[in-house]
Amino acid sequence: MSSDRQDQPTELQETFTLRMRGLGNRTVLYQQHAAASLGLYNNDFIAIDFLHEKGPITAGELSKLTGLTTGSVTALIDRLEKNGFVRRQNDPNDRRKVIIVPLYEKKAEISHTYLPLHAAMVKLASSYTDEELTFISQFLSNASEVLEEQMQQLSSSIRSKSSS
Repeated sequence: MSSDRQDQPTELQETFTLRMRGLGNRTVLYQQHAAASLGLYNNDFIAIDFLHEKGPITAGELSKLTGLTTGSVTALIDRLEKNGFVRRQNDPNDRRKVIIVPLYEKKAEISHTYLPLHAAMVKLASSYTDEELTFISQFLSNASEVLEEQMQQLSSSIRSKSSS
């Protein structure tokens, strides 16, 4: 196979990337709708999802995950704490740090918001074999890593442009 052929994506690869972008767009829109239905800002809802995924983390870690400044994250945590989505806890290893502990399990409205999507996704997953689900899950994990890398590159590019 020639190197020109390897450098050019196939039609199937192009269709695939288009479908992935479409899924990403719909995921963002779903997230915005879910946040609005709970009376939350989108960044607040994203933070709740990160906390659900990662468990208790520091404000600095949440800042890195969300891409928000530490000041914005402090205001975000204040809102989430006020509404009962998180609580602050002193870090036992470093008294200068505070750990943000998610309380999502006590928030029935989050469960009720996600339940229909969860049920629909379980139904979709049931149409695949265990082997196919293993393959799809591995792909999604790899795709998440690619997205993380791309976000880091974009963040570096933004920082270098703003410092110029």
